[in-house]
Amino acid sequence: KIGLVVIILFAAMLYFRQDGMIFLGAKLSPSSLKELLNHFPHSEIRITAPDGTELHGWYLQANGDKPAPLLIYFGGNAENISHMLFEQNHFKGYSLLLMSYRGYGLSGGKPSQKALCSDALFLYDHFSAKPEIDASRILLMGRSLGSGVAVHLASKRNVQGVVLISPYDSMTALAKEFYPWLPATLLLKHPFDSLTLAPSIKTPLLTIIGSHDNIIAPRRSKVLVQAWGGKTQLVEIEGVDHNELGNQQQFWDAIEGFVGGSVGI
Repeated sequence: KIGLVVIILFAAMLYFRQDGMIFLGAKLSPSSLKELLNHFPHSEIRITAPDGTELHGWYLQANGDKPAPLLIYFGGNAENISHMLFEQNHFKGYSLLLMSYRGYGLSGGKPSQKALCSDALFLYDHFSAKPEIDASRILLMGRSLGSGVAVHLASKRNVQGVVLISPYDSMTALAKEFYPWLPATLLLKHPFDSLTLAPSIKTPLLTIIGSHDNIIAPRRSKVLVQAWGGKTQLVEIEGVDHNELGNQQQFWDAIEGFVGGSVGI
């Protein structure tokens, strides 16, 4: 009986604390903002979502007179997405959209699966309509938590390619691995069920994982890749953990090859 009570209490604690566990957040300090504005003086944007929430982020426009392809990036659960501004050379010819989730950076509101996915649709529709963007050449890139947002958007809008870094098949499957003795299906408020959406998505997919990822096991990523409805490419970098992928040359080589090939730049 005591064991059952402990399990129930622990389950209740996880239920009420799960928002903070899934959406860790990453604020942007005034000093960091000042530095970014010095480096990228005309790239800061603030957009009001349909429900009145102000979203903050960065929009780097590609050089040139013709409409450019657009890459939309969705970050991890503790990621300050502004660091991707310094990686722009890996996306030559592209405009980049880097928006902080609700409750992240300088964006207002509170994060949730519903809010992040609805914001993604809103941002896609807003920027794809801009005259400087070629709406037929939009790519999505999602890392870890952001893979679920990218998959949802790819299932609802036409995109030319998707890059997923350390993706999961579903947040429910992850929860079951960490807490196999809890009814994760009943407790989880943000299931991010990418596996159900994957077969309907026909756009090409590049997936990059680390063989020693101890947060999202490689097998969870591979289940998603196997279910994908379009052409897939899987790059598994040996000996690398969840947060080490971006430091590998193989990581950027794979992204540059896929991104350049997808839009024919």
